[in-house]
Amino acid sequence: MSEVRVAIVGVGNCASAFLQGLSYYRGELSSKAGLTHPLLGGYGVDSICPVAAFDVDPRKVGRPLHEAVFALPNCARVFQPELPAWDCLVHLGPVLDGVAPHLLLEPEESAPRIHPGVPVDVARVLREARAEVLVSFLPVGSEEASRHYARACLEAGVALVNCMPAFLASDPELAAEFRAAALPMVGDDVKSQFGATILHRSLVSLMAERGVQVERSYQLNVGGNTDFLNMRDPGRLTSKRISKTEAVQSQLGAPIPARDLHVGPSDYVAWQEDTKVCFLRVEGRGFGDQRIEAEVRLSVQDSPNSAGIVIDAVRCAKLGLERGLGGPLEAPSAYFMKRPPTQLPDHEAYLALEAFISG
Repeated sequence: MSEVRVAIVGVGNCASAFLQGLSYYRGELSSKAGLTHPLLGGYGVDSICPVAAFDVDPRKVGRPLHEAVFALPNCARVFQPELPAWDCLVHLGPVLDGVAPHLLLEPEESAPRIHPGVPVDVARVLREARAEVLVSFLPVGSEEASRHYARACLEAGVALVNCMPAFLASDPELAAEFRAAALPMVGDDVKSQFGATILHRSLVSLMAERGVQVERSYQLNVGGNTDFLNMRDPGRLTSKRISKTEAVQSQLGAPIPARDLHVGPSDYVAWQEDTKVCFLRVEGRGFGDQRIEAEVRLSVQDSPNSAGIVIDAVRCAKLGLERGLGGPLEAPSAYFMKRPPTQLPDHEAYLALEAFISG
């Protein structure tokens, strides 16, 4: 079986869960939950091979990838402590807007730091590593850095899986460049396996399908990982709020007025570490205009909750490369991402994804 050669940007909690999963889902899988596609397009999880990685934190840069994923400030739950010794060191990438200034004022164990060295030429590293798919785990608000890595993909001939809410696949001009280069994109902003967004979408969609007029709703999220600490800066949240709000609005025939729909990260609670707690409330009117109200509390390990989705997205990007498909992959993006170029109801996106996989 051929391999899928993957480069990773941002060796944080999401990368840790993703890489642990590559090892955890080797061999016998019958007793292991959480993997949607043990085999996807002929590729198993063990087909995915990390060949390059980029970060800016001195506790990670220059270290072997299998060690760096467990370095501070990472706090993702360790469910697979033994990782293969991949032939892959973490390179110093460009900082640009990838580290929010307020993070540098936090205690060292809670937040990233910036390596003082000279960043590598990202496109050159990708070419030398013969990378096929780059996965972006950059922090929310890293708009300039996201586009830098997207440009490096174009220069090096590498597909892109954009897991963060910088609008790359949903940018028509950038998407056209990837299409012309025959390079697939899957984006933007990954949906977790069973997270706040997919639950919120499912709830409002179900109510609308059952004839309930949804009038108001909120989604409040708290967590203690670096992602939530980063999002304490309101200036970095614009694209995240747009992505999460559109993901919910897209499931309703009649959009809710902006003041009546609040979706987004709410606060950072350090002791929660990688535990994310979501509080959902939906209000509407049913038969006879009678009130219907629903409240849900969801608690998950945030980083593993997205890792299985990314494993599938990477293999879909590889299929896109094999098939000569350039630009955003519509079905994988609609199913895996919050802000794809084309929003679909989740059941339609699932069917479209399975059709894409089967070819």
